[in-house]
Amino acid sequence: MFQIMADSSCDLGEELLKKWKIHVVPYYISVKDGEYKKEIEEMGVREFYEFMDANPKVFPKTSLPSVADYGAAMYGYVQKGIDIVCICLTSKFSGSYNSAVNAREILIEQHPEAKIAVIDSTVATVLEGLVVLEAAKMRDAGYSFERTVEVVNQVKATGRIFFTIGSLDYLVHGGRIGKLTGLAAGTLGLKPLITLHSGELYPEGVVHGRVKSRRKVIEKALDYMEKEKMNPDDYEIVTGYGLDYQEAVKFRDLLEEELRKKYNRPEMEEIGIYQIGSTIGVYTGPYPIGLGFIRHYDTFE
Repeated sequence: MFQIMADSSCDLGEELLKKWKIHVVPYYISVKDGEYKKEIEEMGVREFYEFMDANPKVFPKTSLPSVADYGAAMYGYVQKGIDIVCICLTSKFSGSYNSAVNAREILIEQHPEAKIAVIDSTVATVLEGLVVLEAAKMRDAGYSFERTVEVVNQVKATGRIFFTIGSLDYLVHGGRIGKLTGLAAGTLGLKPLITLHSGELYPEGVVHGRVKSRRKVIEKALDYMEKEKMNPDDYEIVTGYGLDYQEAVKFRDLLEEELRKKYNRPEMEEIGIYQIGSTIGVYTGPYPIGLGFIRHYDTFE
């Protein structure tokens, strides 16, 4: 057996983390200059989004887990002779992965017998969480340390997120706009369509209005699934949201309806709804909504 570790950007929630015995190293969130709190532990996600919604001209900041944070988390398991698989937020967004790598190198130098794998998930938020869950499922299914690392690297390559946001202001302010600059951020009423894969954000166009943007996100995702000849039974499909849970339920219900029609599946397993955490919420604002999917580990056997 080995320990699964992740940063708090995985957005799995305390219940799932406890169920699958996943150790999370938290990011830090600041809504006031110089005052940082541990994500979830010291500042709840809903509290964070409510602050953003009430203060639209204030842009919260994040601070990544330090080398010392990862080192302290890993050391306890190394002392007990427990191997570690650590999965981090895409390195294109954050230095969390590099912090974990540096902590690993320090510990390996001191304890050369230790086995620690640090993996760049190349995804973010709940999709990172799905990669982490697949790793935990492999561990509990009796996979070896080495085989788990191998398959996790296959699994993560299948991940895609399709989403929209209420405003591009947060992406612009956070320096994450990159290739999205052509989306006319300041145009009134335009909602961006964005995908995340291979660790980066890519523009998928704009539409007028929130309702149309939600529908277009689903259309883009299903078009991709058809193009790639995906069997939805081979994938974990989830929805993610920020502040508005009721909107997420409507979005999830529409997604399920479209999937049933497209794949002629009168009965499909209910799609999970996950709240996107503060680490990513800093860049999306309080109203991200979208869907993501990733291939199940056992489809690679």
